[in-house]
Amino acid sequence: MSLASLFATGKMVLSCELFPPRTAKGERALYRNVEKLVQFDPDFITCTYGAGGSTRDKTLAIVAEVKKQFGVAVASHLTLVGSTEEDLRKYLGRAREYGVDYIVALRGDPPEGKAEFEQTAGGFRYANELVELIHRDFQNFDILVAGYPEKHREAPSFEVDLENLKRKVDAGASVVVTQLFYDNTDFWRFRDRCQQIGITVPIIPGILPVTNLGQIQRITSLCGSQLPKKFVDRLSEKDDNEWQFEVGVEQAIAQTQDLIAQGVPGLHFYVLNRSDATSRILQATKPRTAC
Repeated sequence: MSLASLFATGKMVLSCELFPPRTAKGERALYRNVEKLVQFDPDFITCTYGAGGSTRDKTLAIVAEVKKQFGVAVASHLTLVGSTEEDLRKYLGRAREYGVDYIVALRGDPPEGKAEFEQTAGGFRYANELVELIHRDFQNFDILVAGYPEKHREAPSFEVDLENLKRKVDAGASVVVTQLFYDNTDFWRFRDRCQQIGITVPIIPGILPVTNLGQIQRITSLCGSQLPKKFVDRLSEKDDNEWQFEVGVEQAIAQTQDLIAQGVPGLHFYVLNRSDATSRILQATKPRTAC
């Protein structure tokens, strides 16, 4: 089903994001967790790949297996890092052969050890160029792109960041999925500003449940998202994994309930290849019955 048709149904669209495990044991665990997540009837599942495209083959194998085992639509991430236009075309051709439904089109972060993104010779510099390529020459794929409620860390201003997003949408993207955030006020501001500049495609909040304080502090330091002080203080009350898991799930439930109440068209969960936290949130919020 096309993304436009999916969102036109009026139901809450639900998706989850995976990453390629490094070991066979991790891959077996991944499929066990996907089995639990599909009980909540996600509309599609996405999969990232390693820095510089290091796990692209595994990404395709994982999404193909997820689609085969569970009958759910799948999306592959695709970035510009380390790729010529010909490399991108070859990957898109293979993704088509593997039965991938959608592409998450991204510029990509600089490789480890690099402070800034470097354009590959014969490649693209901006994500909107990748969107244009897919929209023009690989029309079997619908396209998702990333949005940043708190501004991309490299953007000189919020306004410039929004202009970059609009270029991606104007180039052919069907849906915007946001970076993780922990204050819904940031999302509402971002959504309203998008609408003001003429971005009319669905904007889906990306939710990463906190299950460990140290882990989320590392993640947010890399992506530029902020953790509310009150939330950090509560997580810090006990140096205990179970406590931090419960506090994180409690916060994510409240955040998700507010998003549903305000009528977001969908929810995208960064599950980190686990199912426990997201399952608890979906059980508590019942987004499928919210529409």
